Amino acid sequence: MAYVPDIIPPDESARYVKGNMGTRVGFGARPAILVVDMTRPFTEDRFPLGCAAAGAPCARASRTLLDAARPLELPVVYTRYDAFVADAEWGRWLDKGTGAEPDSLIRGSEAHEMADLLKPQARDLVVTKSKPSAFFGTPLAAMLTYLAADTLIVTGMVTSGCVRATVVDAFSHNYRVIVPIECVADRSLTSHQVNLFDMDMKYADVVPLAEVLNHLARG
Repeated sequence: MAYVPDIIPPDESARYVKGNMGTRVGFGARPAILVVDMTRPFTEDRFPLGCAAAGAPCARASRTLLDAARPLELPVVYTRYDAFVADAEWGRWLDKGTGAEPDSLIRGSEAHEMADLLKPQARDLVVTKSKPSAFFGTPLAAMLTYLAADTLIVTGMVTSGCVRATVVDAFSHNYRVIVPIECVADRSLTSHQVNLFDMDMKYADVVPLAEVLNHLARG
């Protein structure tokens, strides 16, 4: 069943149905888990960009997913922002007011630490990025090719920003994209719901976490 939140008027959702959008793609043979930017600056209120009300439940749900995936030895990839020094590295982030302070992104600082429930393990991969998409200017696509992944289960923050950008690029790379609803979050519930709806119609299967867990349990 397609993800259609109450915020979407029936006449608008009907236009997508008319276009046969929202078709389920399903899982392939080799899923990988991608945890997008679940770092302290996004999950803790003490940081300018942080939203614990959304980040904490997202972290718990993502941990549940990881606990189910690890015994199956599925690849797990984390992303986080790189340490910016020069203005050219910040780029247009300087103009859009991201809320991040340059000094807070020094490599090795708290800003590079994952949320407590989501610490990478020895076999996990960590990709540093400088733009919203986890694919832009990173080796992620090459890593996934080496890992023979054909399906990307995308989790993390924020739904309307880095998660969406990553989902669109994953779709563009022809991955099957799965977004567990409880495993992504946003500062704005409205943006969260609208973007999940749009991704489900065009780029990904947006499904309850329970559906993903059931699939993994079946092996």
